[in-house]
Amino acid sequence: MIREDCGQISLEYILIFTVFLIILMVFTLPLAEESVKNTLDVSDYLNAKSDLSKIAQAIKQVYGEGQGSRHTIRLDDSKRIKINIKNSHLSTNFKFRDNSKKEIRESVSSNIKETSLTLNKGENTLIVEWPVNSKNMRIYSV
Repeated sequence: MIREDCGQISLEYILIFTVFLIILMVFTLPLAEESVKNTLDVSDYLNAKSDLSKIAQAIKQVYGEGQGSRHTIRLDDSKRIKINIKNSHLSTNFKFRDNSKKEIRESVSSNIKETSLTLNKGENTLIVEWPVNSKNMRIYSV
């Protein structure tokens, strides 16, 4: 009879532990999912900011070297980004998963005509050049 009581007590502990784990999962999984989404948003945002910084650095380098210079940039993007280019800055509107937006802006001095550039998801190759005997620099995707 003592053996049966020990077996029943062990079974009750297992059932209580199982119910506790189910309750714990019900409350923590949605929180963990939200945390993962926020982490991915931050990662994508920082990647987009890094890409803008790389492009701005290439523009500054070509502008500093003068006519006849050229610089190639290779970028790997996790999502599609539209970049607006003006004489004094580069910018993009980054959209988060909760549909909020934030503008990323990078200052740069150049003589590129006002334009926009789209970086597709995946690998992108950009060329920044200032052709000889040209007034303006150019940036384009290959």
